[in-house]
Amino acid sequence: METIDNIRNKLINRILATENIELLNAIDGIFTSTNAEEAIVSLHPAQIKMLEMSEKDIANGDLISEEELDKMDDEWLN
Repeated sequence: METIDNIRNKLINRILATENIELLNAIDGIFTSTNAEEAIVSLHPAQIKMLEMSEKDIANGDLISEEELDKMDDEWLN
């Protein structure tokens, strides 16, 4: 498996070698959209409330295992 540095260097070399403006614009678009996805996301008040409720459940130990959840799903589906 290639390391991140190997992949990065290979991409840099290919970008430097290309004369294809459409390809370079496409690559630029990928980076632009990736940066937009990394931006801070605003949550709706209902989403914040659900996260707070989840944190409270975790603090109170109100949890079930994935195995228990699977059993409950099977019972509900059958």
